[in-house]
Amino acid sequence: MAHSVSSTRTDGASPAVEPSIGTLVQSAMADVSTLVRNEIELAKAEIGASAKKGGVGAASFAAAGLFAAFAGIFFFIALAEFVTWLGLARWISYLIVFGLLIALAGIAALIGKKMMNKIEKPERTIESLRELPDVMHRQVPGARHREVPVVRGGKVERRNEPYRV
Repeated sequence: MAHSVSSTRTDGASPAVEPSIGTLVQSAMADVSTLVRNEIELAKAEIGASAKKGGVGAASFAAAGLFAAFAGIFFFIALAEFVTWLGLARWISYLIVFGLLIALAGIAALIGKKMMNKIEKPERTIESLRELPDVMHRQVPGARHREVPVVRGGKVERRNEPYRV
């Protein structure tokens, strides 16, 4: 909303009283507040629509996974029937397919365990969180027990020991 003040009137009456700086600031603050509220409402509307589309997409992927699992079941039944066709008893062919599935599950579990063991703790974050009370504690305003870490060019400098983030 633009504010303009005219000192002359066309109807011949006395000039209008100019609003004070406080009134202008108050009006500007109200306008900014309205603008911010409207921007937040717009963001909510856009995010809501995107979230709905994302939910539908996730549900579609879940349905695809379910159908693939059912297809896998039928594949292994067909595999067992094929082994029966080779001349083995039906129960033996199903037992062979069962053993194959258990072996595949074991291999997948070993790979998963190996990958989980490779996960590293976020040691720098843990160290930083442990030191946070010491860093933030002040005896006298402006005086710290320890220096606050400084970030320069993607590097955290602490205790004169730079390390990459």
